[in-house]
Amino acid sequence: MNFFKNYDIISYHRSIGPDFEKSLILVGQLKQMGIPTVCDIDDYWLPGKEHPIHDIIKFHKINEKIVASLKAAQYVSTTTTLFADEIKKIQKNVVIFPNAIDPNEPQFKEPTLPSDRIRFGWLGGSSHLHDLQLLNESFGKLNNVKDQLKFVVCGFDTRGTVTEINKSTGEHVKRDIRPEETVWASYEKIFTQNFAYVSEDYKNYLLKYSQEEEYDHSNESYHRVWTQPVTSYAKNYSNFDVSLAPIKNHMFNRMKSQLKVIEAGFYKKALIASDLGPYTIDLKHAFKFGNFVEGGNALLVDENRNHSDWAKHITLLLKNPNLITDLGEKLYETVKDKYDLAVVTKQRAEFYKSII
Repeated sequence: MNFFKNYDIISYHRSIGPDFEKSLILVGQLKQMGIPTVCDIDDYWLPGKEHPIHDIIKFHKINEKIVASLKAAQYVSTTTTLFADEIKKIQKNVVIFPNAIDPNEPQFKEPTLPSDRIRFGWLGGSSHLHDLQLLNESFGKLNNVKDQLKFVVCGFDTRGTVTEINKSTGEHVKRDIRPEETVWASYEKIFTQNFAYVSEDYKNYLLKYSQEEEYDHSNESYHRVWTQPVTSYAKNYSNFDVSLAPIKNHMFNRMKSQLKVIEAGFYKKALIASDLGPYTIDLKHAFKFGNFVEGGNALLVDENRNHSDWAKHITLLLKNPNLITDLGEKLYETVKDKYDLAVVTKQRAEFYKSII
């Protein structure tokens, strides 16, 4: 324990080290020593059933261990008022430090590439199939404008393994996943409408899943962008003009941070987002009943309108390209000070000083 005597505060993510039980004991010892503990958490402790790690978390009772860890800490820090209100049901000492961006970091200063088409982009990870499926029906209504737009999917990744189980012997055999088995292949079918929105030649190219070959996609309605290192993740915003942020309505998503809003704002991108959870914190719908709304900084989609309004908003922006610039500027003004890393870091430092 002498090691910890060198510190005024112990701040950690979910637990101090991977062993939750040992962490709880240590937190108790630190309390006796008069050293404040701050448990940081940015995701709800139990993902929905469609999430790839839901069953693993339930099996190992990780959600219960996280809750115990939150209760034991003297303070909990998180990213939004929505999540803070949920955490306060089990721990009253909650402080909010939103996700923030260093605008001087090179990955947030990449110039947007020129294009003859208006590009609508999505970037994220491999756990968002049920979110992106919200777009499918609406995207099917864009056939008449597909030659004016380009969908861009960033983060495409075919790496990974699958485990096959022999039903007769119970033997588990692990193998490399085939590209067409990945969730990214499913994402691509949504954005291309099962390749109906691209030429036959381009479809054949895409189905090769080759990173070595190049294809001139300038006249196509879809662009695949392969995964990038985390240090250049945000550069993906330079590949499109409008960011898409669909999320399905469940607890895990409602407790997420508004990071997609912040990223798009710092890149001055127009944003079309689900009118739900974290996206209700800073966004105001800019177009209602055929009129522009004062103070509106994004286009929002009610969950009951997923079947139509993604296409409706995309069509609106295709007809009014100046609105893309206007919305991007308004979103930038919304986030540029509030979510600047220097500002949030100062707030965090002031809080730490107050509890020593």
